[in-house]
Amino acid sequence: MKVINWLLESQPYVEYATRVSILKQNKSSLNELRNLVLLDSRIKRYLNDIADFNSILVTNHKNPELPIHKLIFLLDVGLDTDVPEIDMAIKQIIKNRDEYGMYKSMTNIPKHFGGSGEDTLAWSLCDAPLMLYALLKAGISYENNIKKGVEYIGALQRDNGFPCTVSNELGKFRGPGKKDDCCPYATLIILKLLSLIPEYANSELVTIGINQLLKLWENSKALHPYMFYMGTDFRKLKAPTLWYDIISISDCLSYFEFAKKDKRFQEILDVIESKANQNNQFTPESIYQKCKDWDFGQKKQPSSWLTFLCLRILERSGRVSFD
Repeated sequence: MKVINWLLESQPYVEYATRVSILKQNKSSLNELRNLVLLDSRIKRYLNDIADFNSILVTNHKNPELPIHKLIFLLDVGLDTDVPEIDMAIKQIIKNRDEYGMYKSMTNIPKHFGGSGEDTLAWSLCDAPLMLYALLKAGISYENNIKKGVEYIGALQRDNGFPCTVSNELGKFRGPGKKDDCCPYATLIILKLLSLIPEYANSELVTIGINQLLKLWENSKALHPYMFYMGTDFRKLKAPTLWYDIISISDCLSYFEFAKKDKRFQEILDVIESKANQNNQFTPESIYQKCKDWDFGQKKQPSSWLTFLCLRILERSGRVSFD
């Protein structure tokens, strides 16, 4: 497909990600390209920001400036712990592990929301799974550093997905929803974590989570647990994959054979596919204002990174092939 050549001729970080994730080229043959990626001023800034991993309070999980979101983006590009700043970030995450195998972030929940009102290391199910995901994606030992936390998370699941859950440090804090509802975002990022662990590929944990997300799609006009909607805004193409939207959910579900066989997921893919232009390129329909330095931070022309994400989803789902 000509669109692949377009990606390879775009920015170095997109070319690198395309060669690693779609064309499955060996990283050892891409050292020169990798060095170009590291010269990108935006990549440099992200690396600098994650080096002091707890420098920003986690008060809004939708904030693209959070170090965990920047770290996952860099890992998604294909960079590894041989980059000093990524290694520093991973080591800082590992330092803040609790007795359940969960990793904490620096946060502050006001007293009127049920927290202490003080800066404290703590976790919630809308950030801890991402910490485990980042460690796993960075090649950190599953047995030594990740398995215990995954098993703890697994025990929290109910028959409708995962609840809003926080560590003891956050007191009685709970998001704006019914106590018995699932938290769609927590369910999504836990599935994202499990997508990297082969032993969970066909587990009940996964099938319950997938069914819950697809149920929310199927009943998008009626079901909005914890104020997470699958309406017009949800269906707009947006990057990077850090929140609750059609690209983030599709990117996650495209890892699972169980999901790919479901007609509801096929409907979601239809929506994405329908938004390609005649050159199979994708243009952002919604943006994060803090990402304006990137080509996915505008809505006037196709974005190489968004196109990479969409093509990767469609390839995993059997909609396109690049062999």
